[in-house]
Amino acid sequence: MAEKGPVKKKNKPRRFYDYSLLFTVIFLSVFGLVMIYSASSYAAQLKFNNAAYFMMRQAKIALAGFVIMIVISKLDYHWYAKFAVFAYALSYVLMITVSLVGRKVNGKRRWLGVGSLSFQPTEFVKIALIVMLAVLIVQMGRNINTRNGVLLVIVTTLPIAGIVAANNLSSGIIIIGIAFVMLFVACKKKWPFFACGLAGVGALAFAGPMAAVLEKLNILHDYQLGRILVWLEPEAYPSTGGYQVLQGLYAIGSGGLVGRGLGESIQKMGFVPEAQNDMIFSIICEELGLFGAVSVILIFLFMIYRFMLIADNAPDLFGALLVVGVMGHIAIQVILNIAVVTNTIPNTGITLPFISYGGTSVLFLMMEMGMVLSVSNQIKLEK
Repeated sequence: MAEKGPVKKKNKPRRFYDYSLLFTVIFLSVFGLVMIYSASSYAAQLKFNNAAYFMMRQAKIALAGFVIMIVISKLDYHWYAKFAVFAYALSYVLMITVSLVGRKVNGKRRWLGVGSLSFQPTEFVKIALIVMLAVLIVQMGRNINTRNGVLLVIVTTLPIAGIVAANNLSSGIIIIGIAFVMLFVACKKKWPFFACGLAGVGALAFAGPMAAVLEKLNILHDYQLGRILVWLEPEAYPSTGGYQVLQGLYAIGSGGLVGRGLGESIQKMGFVPEAQNDMIFSIICEELGLFGAVSVILIFLFMIYRFMLIADNAPDLFGALLVVGVMGHIAIQVILNIAVVTNTIPNTGITLPFISYGGTSVLFLMMEMGMVLSVSNQIKLEK
């Protein structure tokens, strides 16, 4: 019998997995732990007699979040669509519950929990809305380009954003921003979005007079008007509302080009309140200088680039929209945090993703990264 020639193997597509994004998340998380320890060690030693108190708490949650991220990344992302409506409805239940019986922190009910375990429902709302809007836009198809299609997305977003904003204005802004970015990508006409952007810049330019009018109409609270006045002239409120802003700016200014050195911050010694939270970027600037600040910004830009790459190559529109939603969330939060720390916009209390102290924030961010990685894992590459 004649021998058969070698059988050619068919080129089976292999699945892509974005290890670049994975390593970026790991780097930012580890860097965040280092900076949390540096920024909080003085306060933690005085308050808890343990310099590593905040860092250890963050490390435990970040590790748990990392495991959850890996598990989610191996799931088929189409599975999330089955729970979109339930998660969206649950976000209303959680927000109404926290408004009624939530734990008060600094006069605001933002936390739900039992005993020592607690979390901020606003972080869950962000994920639920991303999935819900992705499902909605896919189901509408080309109708998303119609007025009714856009109105449906707005009607889906504004009620939950309003409930969130009542207790946490910054998170309400981020939720609206997420919907804005997803709509911008999904719609063919771009000029209305650019017009909205210009209107936003105009509102910042005339924030003072507009805030005074809104306050008289009882639309804006006194403390919100105070924040705007502090933003416009922090030097006029050096011992009250402007204290945190000014101390943060002192930290940024004293860092110079290469900084004082890791762990050598002076402003963290009780001058910058809660330095490990919203104002951690000012400590980065002080200890690592302009070089460190620019490096952090470039790493976030690289993360955004990976998001764009995954969205562009996603197997379908649903996957692409999930990635765009997460990209919008991360980008908006980074921009707002740095803008607040540098006093470019009024203080709104926003954390720096993966770096600021905050267990709920890092846990749900890891879940979002798992969603993005699960989309990347469905991209097929030919051998």
